[in-house]
Parts: sequence; C-alpha cells; structure tokens
Amino acid sequence: MTAVADSSKNTTKRATGPVVDFADLMQCPVARKPFEHFDKIDELRETDDIHFGDASGHPFWAVTAMEPIREALQNPQLFSSTAVLPDTPEPPYLWIPEMLDAPKHNKWRKLLGPLFSPGAVEALEPKIRERFGVIIDEVAPRGECDFVQDVALKFPNQIFMDIMGMPITDADQFQEWETAILHEGSSASGRALEAMGGVHAYFTDVIAQRREDPRSDIISKALSWTIDGEPISNDDMMAFCLLMFMAGLDTVATQLTYSFQHLATHDEDRRRINEDPSLIGPAMEEFMRYYAFVTPGRKVMQDTCLAGVDVKAGEMVWLPIVAANRDEGEFPNANEVIIDRAENRHIAFGAGPHRCLGAHLARLEMNVAMEEWHKRVPNYRIDTSIPIREHGGQIGLSNLPLVWDV
Repeated sequence: MTAVADSSKNTTKRATGPVVDFADLMQCPVARKPFEHFDKIDELRETDDIHFGDASGHPFWAVTAMEPIREALQNPQLFSSTAVLPDTPEPPYLWIPEMLDAPKHNKWRKLLGPLFSPGAVEALEPKIRERFGVIIDEVAPRGECDFVQDVALKFPNQIFMDIMGMPITDADQFQEWETAILHEGSSASGRALEAMGGVHAYFTDVIAQRREDPRSDIISKALSWTIDGEPISNDDMMAFCLLMFMAGLDTVATQLTYSFQHLATHDEDRRRINEDPSLIGPAMEEFMRYYAFVTPGRKVMQDTCLAGVDVKAGEMVWLPIVAANRDEGEFPNANEVIIDRAENRHIAFGAGPHRCLGAHLARLEMNVAMEEWHKRVPNYRIDTSIPIREHGGQIGLSNLPLVWDV
C-alpha cells in the first residue's frame, strides 16, 4: 500500500503505520489485473479492523471488519449518507434516496417500497426471462462472447428500460454512457463528463414528457407523489433517475460477471449447478458474499469511537462490503467459495435503513440469468489469449472473454 504524508494532524488513538492512499487503493487505472482491488482490501483486513487514510487531501478511515462496518451502516445519526465517497466529503451532487438521511429518506423509501416489493418483482419475472431469452438466443450459437458487453451489461440495461418506461431501442446508448462513466477511469475525464451530460439531457426530456403525458412506469408514478405536501421537484426527480441509472444497470452486471468468471474457472462448482439447478440460489448468495464489490462511504457527524479509534466529525469512513463478508469471525472458511454454504448472512446489499431497495429485483435477475444461461451453455471457459481487466472506482471486470463448444 502506498504511504502518503499525513497532513490532517489527526490525533486519534491509532493513527499509526502507513497512511492508506485512497487513490492507490481504488481509483486505479482500468488495466489492472482481476481481483487486485479485493486483494488490497484483504491485505488491509488481515492487519487491522480500521486504517487511517488520505483521499485527495481529505482524511478518511478504511474499515475492514464486519462488526464496525455493520455498526456504521446501522447508525445514520452518527454516520450520514449525505456523502458517500471518501474523496468528496462535500458532494456537489445528490442521488435519491441513497444520499438522503431521515426523515426525508424514510419518506422516499415508503413511497418506493411497493414498487420493489416481492410481489411487484414476481410480476416482472416473465418479462425478465423473455429479455434474457433473446440475449442467449443471439449469443449461444456463436461459441464465444465478451460476457460483460454481450450479456452482463445488456440484460439489466433492458430491464431498467422496461421499468422506467423508456424504449428498448435506447438501451445501447445507455450502455455506452454507463461504460464511460463507471468503467473507464476518472469520472472527471472528458468522455465521462460528456456521457453524464447525455444522461442528464435524456432524463430532462423524459421527466418533462411524463409530466405532460403520465404512463404506468416508475417515473410517472414518482411524479404523482407528494412529500410533506409538496410535489416532487424536477431536481429531485433527476437525482432519483441518476441513482436508478447507476444502481439499476451496473450492480447486477458486475455481480453476474464475477459469478460467471468464478464458474468458468471452477469446473466442480459449475458441474454441481448443472447437475442440480436448485444450487443456483445458494450459489448466487455465496458469490454475492465473496465477490461483494460495493464500497459505500459515510460522513461522520459527531466525534465518536469506531473499531476502537476516535473518529472526528467531518471525516469520512469507507466501508468495503467485501471486507465484512470475508471476515473469518463471521463466516467459517470465509476465504473459500462454498456454493452450498449454510447460514450465509452476508451484507452484500448493505445493512440498516439504506439496505438496497432493489434487492428482490437484483436477486431475480441474477438467478434468471444463471438458470437460463446454463440451460443453453452448460460448459464454458475463459479465452486465455485475451487479458482480463478490472476497473477501479465502481469495482468490476471490464471484460470477460468466454468460449464454449457449439
């Protein structure tokens, strides 16, 4: 881990050892090797539960054990969601409802809850299976694909277009925007900024259209709501749409990619789920535990103690979920993937009041993809002639070259 000068003059109990450099840890070049981000987080977890760091001149704490991560996620009074990145403690943007605290967060969640309930998600299953069926029909006869571009991004992208009431013909454009913003390095790059402008302009038009001509989609429903007697403003609708765009498209894609990478390189696990498809559900839970890629941050609101360290108001804490999910104190043989693991109480979807609103939908999408793929392509492998890259920021594999016999 790269050490940097401690310019914060922090006087906490345990600000010893090398200072963690957030840029080195997470905001890395796209071309790094697979699992390097997880390896760095594992290295931190194995040395201590909490580590002092610097994020572009901002002090932060990297927390790497289940108990303090869960504590921070479950205590929004002390650890606020109004900032979620260690290098941006005063964000110039808002994502709704992720970056809201109570009571406004509770009011948004209450309105959104029925749209993502188990019953509402179950009603989407036929369309979800239909969407994946079209994708696998196109891919299976080829004998090869880049799983990221051809399957993992395309599938949740199309479901997102359906539930947001937007034409499926625009899905490819959204996929390009998503890749530019989340997968290609700095969010301040020219291409990323251009893509963010495109997303903003697109949703500006959609919001205006739905105000004039409401439909049955999520945007139209949200525009009919009131909070504290006030209608949803255009700014708040934009903040909601931007969160849906980032969460709805990228998270399922990333989890599927890590899961299929695992199965492509672990023949016995792949054989078992092919012979017994009932293992797909628990296998996906284990993949979510072991390959948990979400790394939320929280802003400290009052001087307090976390993992035995005094943290100061205004500092950020960084909570990589994979560190909690690989904590040996919580999971026997935590550093092994056990696809029929019992008592798998992972926190891949977070914990506390901000636990992922779309967890039911994400689980359905991932299980459908796993089931339908293995019906058509039960055996596959990595094309080792093509290097696999992993991007930082929003951790994920940039490509996954798969081949199979046809």
